Amino acid sequence: MPGTTLAADAPAPAVRLPRRRGIEFSLLVVAVLLSVYGYCAVGLAKNGTVPPGAAGYGAGLGVLALLAHIAVRLRAPYADPLLLPIAVLLNGLGLVLIYRLDLETPGDAAAPTQLIWSTLGVALFIAAVLLLRDHRVLQRYTYVSVVAALLLLVLPILFPAVNGARIWIRVAGFSIQPGEFAKVLLAVFFAGYLAANRNALAYSGRRVWKFKRLQLPTGRVLGPIVTIWLLSVGVLVLERDLGTSLLFFGLFVILLYVATGRTGWIAVGLLLACVGAVAVGWLEPHVHSRVQDWLHPFASIEAGQGPNQLSQSLFAFAAGGMLGTGLGLGHSILIGFATKSDFILATAGEELGLIGLSAVFLLYALLVERGYRAGLALRDPFGRLLAVGLASIVALQVFVIAGGVTGLIPLTGMAMPFLAQGGSSVVTNWIIVALLIRISDSARSQYDGTAAP
Repeated sequence: MPGTTLAADAPAPAVRLPRRRGIEFSLLVVAVLLSVYGYCAVGLAKNGTVPPGAAGYGAGLGVLALLAHIAVRLRAPYADPLLLPIAVLLNGLGLVLIYRLDLETPGDAAAPTQLIWSTLGVALFIAAVLLLRDHRVLQRYTYVSVVAALLLLVLPILFPAVNGARIWIRVAGFSIQPGEFAKVLLAVFFAGYLAANRNALAYSGRRVWKFKRLQLPTGRVLGPIVTIWLLSVGVLVLERDLGTSLLFFGLFVILLYVATGRTGWIAVGLLLACVGAVAVGWLEPHVHSRVQDWLHPFASIEAGQGPNQLSQSLFAFAAGGMLGTGLGLGHSILIGFATKSDFILATAGEELGLIGLSAVFLLYALLVERGYRAGLALRDPFGRLLAVGLASIVALQVFVIAGGVTGLIPLTGMAMPFLAQGGSSVVTNWIIVALLIRISDSARSQYDGTAAP
């Protein structure tokens, strides 16, 4: 009727999504309390008293978590509420495990240095959340990122080798591992390039090569990204940083599959990985020895030379059983070199048991799953690929390290995200979490009818 307004003509009410910052704050409190409890448990088990620095440790970790939470509340109010608490809990647990191992090596205390690096990581996290208002800005720096990544990968060649690998830059007692930062830059490059050329990669033109169901695009499209990948992996092989080489290869294949939707890339990637692993395993003596240790972990014991690192790691996991020996009551320090870095998961397995170790893996799985979820919810291809790439970096690292110390695959030498000793690693992982928080905020805010455009 004239003069009446039909219900269908009325504008749809705006949908207001819950921001869930209160949930994030509550989970942060739990994460800090669990970390402080672990710190106190170590002191009680080793000395029978609460460590004198427990209050300072709890206050410091709590302040860092609070500042990070305030930054997220101000600039990323729709971000996933699980990402930050998981990072705080894993970082806190890593500090506890390193402190526990420091008690066995009084002359080599690594926990204070790791706390400084963690503080720097949280500071960069806050800066990224506050200053990066839109993740799509990073797409403008696609080629700048790859140039910077290659420069970072080449720099360690100019410095002396450390433990047989040229992956460190050491100046006046200060050291960093540039490859840790390069992996984030390469993720930005892969995401930017594949997002811009996804149609050409997924749908072939006239000049293609066909192998059964797999259609390969022309060299003009596929050539640049393959060249960059080969350069980065080639440099890493020269530096004997094979763990990072494997990570870059996996990242390349995963993003190529996500960009094109063609499962054939996974088959090609697995085939190339197998061929490359066999070739490097036979030709590189250092890698060949690790393969032999993996195939025969108890050979040194049978030869009367005592257990090697891998066998000691397996003994530590076995000693932990289902419930673990308790924090501070294990003997994983017998692993010796790299106990606080490559093999820190053995300490967690022995002293927390299978249940505690499973909880740690679930935390990593949640972190990766929330990253994938944020990416899949986005509408722009670059953000989707970047989120998947960043989450895949964490997933690949966890798989490679956990598989190596448990005897599933040969050891490669990498740092367990947030847990292991290593300043470059913990800083890089905090940057990854910051980018995932920015992406998850964009993913949820795009569906909120009340959010500002």
